[in-house]
Amino acid sequence: VQLQACGGGLVQAGGSLRLSCAASGRTFSRYAVGWFRQAPGKEREFVAAITWSGDNTYYADSVKGRFTISRDNAKNTVYLQMNSLKPEDTAVYYCALKVDSSHYYMITSYGYWGQGTQVTVSS
Repeated sequence: VQLQACGGGLVQAGGSLRLSCAASGRTFSRYAVGWFRQAPGKEREFVAAITWSGDNTYYADSVKGRFTISRDNAKNTVYLQMNSLKPEDTAVYYCALKVDSSHYYMITSYGYWGQGTQVTVSS
């Protein structure tokens, strides 16, 4: 499975963006998917995750109420709708497949990382 994230860009504070994570491969729908982000000089951090069925979602406290993760297995795509963006949301955003049974927040649970997409929020 290969993942490709897109949809990033430059937006003013308070604005919105929708990121997409498109997957190749027929087994995509069997995996939970997570979004992570990495700001300059900082470690990569968990943002949101969604189970294979889409029935359950998980969010970092910093994005709860502002970001929404969803998926369309028919299109092999996971989305991250980002509203009320803040300058501190500026980072490269990555998607990845959850490949083991560890907690959804743990970066070590994920593999098959896609290339990132840059999100820049200006104040």
